[in-house]
Amino acid sequence: MLSLSGRVGLIFGVANQRSIAWAAAEKTAEYGASVAVTYQGDRLARTVDALAKESNLPLALPCDVTRDEDIDGVFESVSERFGRIDFIVHSVAFAPKEALTGRFTETSRTQFQETMDISAYSLVKIAQRGAPLMSSGGAIVAMSYIGAERVIPNYNVMGPAKAALEANIRYLAHELGPAKIRVNAVSAGPVRTLAAAGIPGFRTMLSKTAEVTPLRRNITTDEVAQSIAFLVSDMSSGITGEIIHVDAGFHIQGASLSS
Repeated sequence: MLSLSGRVGLIFGVANQRSIAWAAAEKTAEYGASVAVTYQGDRLARTVDALAKESNLPLALPCDVTRDEDIDGVFESVSERFGRIDFIVHSVAFAPKEALTGRFTETSRTQFQETMDISAYSLVKIAQRGAPLMSSGGAIVAMSYIGAERVIPNYNVMGPAKAALEANIRYLAHELGPAKIRVNAVSAGPVRTLAAAGIPGFRTMLSKTAEVTPLRRNITTDEVAQSIAFLVSDMSSGITGEIIHVDAGFHIQGASLSS
């Protein structure tokens, strides 16, 4: 039976009760972990603080992942409270709204750099800062999407950013493996979240995906959270450097031949 009793987790990127990061926080806490969460900006503080108190999570901390001092502050707070970290979940991604409309070739240098910094490089910085607190080993899980592998209309600059994130997973898994730190990603199907709402045509994406997946449905945040809990638990002790698809089988499809 999956158990995270006695484990300490740090989950980046909670926005509200519908976010994947929050589902992961609730699920890992349900399995016995002590979980700290982060959120971006004062705008989300009241919402996330209330969620954390309601679920008896020990820490809810602000963190802008473009600021090294913010990341350092989060790890210092967790270290002071627990002395270690057993797992980290990276559920952070952003692209300027203007970069998700129009043509990919119109992406500006600034838009590209900002998207890469937040969505891909932040994982490297978080792993760099978190690894020393995983002295007995641990697990890091990031969130990806099929747009890293294939062209998805309106996903634009987020596609290359997720591709970079998945490459980071492999390089981090290789480098941190000797320290018994496993690094994986969950490539989730489309889910109704605050971040997804910013993708033009997202409702159409949901309905079309449900039509062609082998399971003929969309996934739920709970299914993603279960997969994250599995990847940070001992039940996945032999898995690292992997991109686990949790998308009702959408990634295996070449084309739909149904009428």
